[in-house]
Formats: sequence, structure tokens, C-alpha cells
Amino acid sequence: MTTAPTTPVARALLSCFDKTGLADLAQGLHEHGVELVSTGSTAGVIRDAGVPVIEVAEVTGFPECLDGRVKTLHPRIHAGVLADRQDPAHLAELAELGVDAIDLVVGNLYPFQDTVTAGAADADVIEMIDIGGPTLVRAAAKNHGSVGIVVDPADYGRVLTELAEHGGLRADLRRELAAAAFQHTARYDAAVASWFQQGQELPEQLSLALPRRAELRYGENPHQAAALYRFDASAGGVGTDGGIAAAEQLHGKELSYNNLLDTDAAWGMVVDVDEPCVAIIKHTNPAGFAIADDLARAYDRALEGDPVSAFGGIVACNRRLDAATATRIAELFVEVVIAPGFDDAALEQLTAKRNLRLLTMPGVARPAHGWQLRSVSGGLLVQQADVGSEPWSSWQVATATQPDEATLADLWFAWIAAKHTKSNAIVLASDGQVVGVGAGQMSRVDSVRLSVERSEDRHVGAVLASDAFFPFRDGPDAAAAAGIRAIVQPGGSVRDDEVVAAADEHGIPMVLTGRRHFRH
Repeated sequence: MTTAPTTPVARALLSCFDKTGLADLAQGLHEHGVELVSTGSTAGVIRDAGVPVIEVAEVTGFPECLDGRVKTLHPRIHAGVLADRQDPAHLAELAELGVDAIDLVVGNLYPFQDTVTAGAADADVIEMIDIGGPTLVRAAAKNHGSVGIVVDPADYGRVLTELAEHGGLRADLRRELAAAAFQHTARYDAAVASWFQQGQELPEQLSLALPRRAELRYGENPHQAAALYRFDASAGGVGTDGGIAAAEQLHGKELSYNNLLDTDAAWGMVVDVDEPCVAIIKHTNPAGFAIADDLARAYDRALEGDPVSAFGGIVACNRRLDAATATRIAELFVEVVIAPGFDDAALEQLTAKRNLRLLTMPGVARPAHGWQLRSVSGGLLVQQADVGSEPWSSWQVATATQPDEATLADLWFAWIAAKHTKSNAIVLASDGQVVGVGAGQMSRVDSVRLSVERSEDRHVGAVLASDAFFPFRDGPDAAAAAGIRAIVQPGGSVRDDEVVAAADEHGIPMVLTGRRHFRH
């Protein structure tokens, strides 16, 4: 196929579910002398705008049928779209068949994604699987050397401007519009495939076509380009709708890749807790994490966890951010503050910091079950998301010494924090406040020692949570030597008996959750 530098537009086919801007486009095309061909309801909008239009049925000699399932699927339409205008044989064949060429196709597809999101019945969802639309769009996009294709009403103005300034559609614009058309149908087909795959734990083929939400300042380092792509609700089991990708930025400079990773980690922590809660995150690990009766006190207690590491961190709150909390946050340099909302007085204080990024979320619901994707060389790793936490009722006290209710509450809080800390993770907590963290160490006993060291003497009487089992008794021994009063861990080691016996020797209650929470 040869690509013409500029192609005139004598005839256009319009078939759109979304009628946004359609009347103005039709009027503009008519003013440029373009003959319009259209389908049922689209033709009605054009006719109501006072613009002459030819029904597709007049072109095909065949009526629309099967409740509109068959309209444009006809050789007199697709031959007119697919003929290469630079090929004399194609043009001769069109003439022999009596088919008029179509130079521009304007079409968008049935609202499959919106129908799924609305919770429609399967029969209604299936009716929103478009057949003729994608076929027509793909045909025009394939033949972009001769034909223009527009799938986004936002591009209508560009097409009319192009006709006014150049008398046709230039090759670079046709190619750009063709790329957008194939992206449009790819997203659509991926959504349909994913809907059919609902309930499959790990499908044989992963269908992904994700819209770009934003270009980021840079990746992990300034020399790396980065962008944010977003899952939507129609993606079935792939990812989850919403999440940090749905956050709205209210203020501040552009987000970077690291900002979003850290903010996602911070938000994941605070939505796991019902009480007023604040997390301060550095490099996806908690520098501070605390609950209290009010948000300002929770922030103060979170900052006490590690005020040095909190500098330049991410602050997440699971309550609407008030002026009192904003006053405290404004005293420290932080990169991002995220909350389900901001009082006016809080916004006034924090927006005075020109570069501080303020993000708001549409709610504090815990993330839904979905998949997590991570790239490796040459592919993707996919796993179910680790959401939720085990209730106390499922825990087993393995030692003779029993924890009281206050200790159980601290163990649960420490367990939530450990779930959100990089492995090997050890978290020390006391009275709803993280007081020491050992994260990302190669040895679990080293994580214990680091958490004690980082606690600055607040470890005495604290509880300890380990994200995975202790392989040896050295971890509980080190905890007991530091004055830890109780331990929670998953269990499951071949040396569980030895580890539990060590806790009994020290008179420390040890609780087994039965579930590991590695975070790599």
C-alpha cells in the first residue's frame, strides 16, 4: 500500500454510539462538501442538525437487521473503506462493482466497559460486545494510507481544521489517528477478553491494554523515563479499579515513579486500620505508623516512631485532614500528603508549600482482590494481591503463657505493620505505635537486632511481629534479651517446636497466625 501525502475527503461514514460533538462535526464536514453516510441513530442526529445524510441501507441495498447487530457489515461498505486509492486495479474494481470510495470513517464502540462497571446482567453485557464497529474501525485504520479514521470526539476539531487548511488529511495525521484507533480496539478487546476470564485464577493468556494516566517526572532515577498506566473496572481479575492510580492531585509539582510507589505503600497501610491512623513512609517502609483517638495525635505518634527518617517521606492519613494535623505536617519537609479529603484550612496551610504534592482519594475502602504485576527480564510476574489480614480468632497461641487483650491488640497492630514492611520484616510496636523496624535484611535475626537498635530504648515492653517464621531460636532469644513482651509470627518452620520452646523459656507469649506476608 502506497501512502498519499494528502488525501481529499469526498465521502465519510459516521457510525457512533457516543454522539458527543457529532452534530457540529457533521455540519463542518458538510460545509467542506463531504457527502455523509450514516447508520440509524447516528443518521438521526445528523438529520436533526439539518445536514443531508445517506442511510447505510441505501448504500448496501440491505436493511439494518437483527436489532441493529448487522448494519455496516457489507461489501459495499468495506470495499469502499479498504480500497487502496494508489492502486489502479483497486479503483477499477470499485468502478466495476459500482462501489463509491469512503475517505473518512468516524466511529466509536458500544459502551462495554461502562456496562460492566454498572453491574449489568450477563445478557446485557454481551449485547454491548460490538462487532461491526471494531471491524469498521480496524479496516479504516489498516487503510490509513488512503483513509482517515477518528474514534475520539476530541479529534473532531483537528479533522475539520485539517480540511480547512490543507484540503484533505495529511499522511502524518492519518497515521496518528490509525494508531489511536488500534489502541482503542485493543483496549476494547482486552476488556471483553478479561470479562470472559473472570473467575479464572491465572488465565492462559493475559489480556492487557491499559490507558496511560500520566507521564511522570522521571523513574527511579532522573535519567529514566516513566509513566503511570491505569487498570479500569472492566479488566475483570486483572489488577483492581481505583487504587493509587485513581488519586487526584490537588497541589504540588509532578509526581515521580518513586513518589507513587511510596504513596501506594503508605495508603495501603492506613486503609488496613479502622481507627484514625497515620503512616509515614520512606522507600516503601514505615518510618512511622500509629493510631490514636484523633488524627493529629496519630500523626504526632507516627512521627515519634523515627523523626529522622521521616524527613522527605510520604504521609498518609485515613481520615479527612484537618487544620491541626496540617499544622504539624507543615513543620516537616515531606514529599507527598495523601488523605481521603482536606479541610479548607488544611489546604490553605499546605498549599503554601509550593512543591508539596497533595493527593486525595475517593474513599478509604480496603483494596479489592485482584492481581499484582511486576516486570522481570522478558516477561511479567503475576500474583494475587495480598489484601486483608487474618482475624484474631484464627490465631493460635503456641506458648503456655497467654497474651492479655491489650497485648493481642498490640500484636495485631504490629502484624499489620509487618505486612507492609519489606522482608525480612521485624516490627516492634507498643500501644498502637510502631517504635522500631528492621526491614529488608538478609537475616531475620539481624532484622530483630536492627529493630531494637532503631527503637532508641522504646523496645522494652513492646511486642514484636515477624512477617515470616523464625527459622531458628536466635530471633526470639534476641527479642527476649531486649525486653520484648510478646511475639506474633506465621509459624510453619521445621523448628517451630524449638522456637516456641525458646519463647516459653523466656515467659513470652508467642502467637501463630498461619499466614506469611512476605513483601519483596
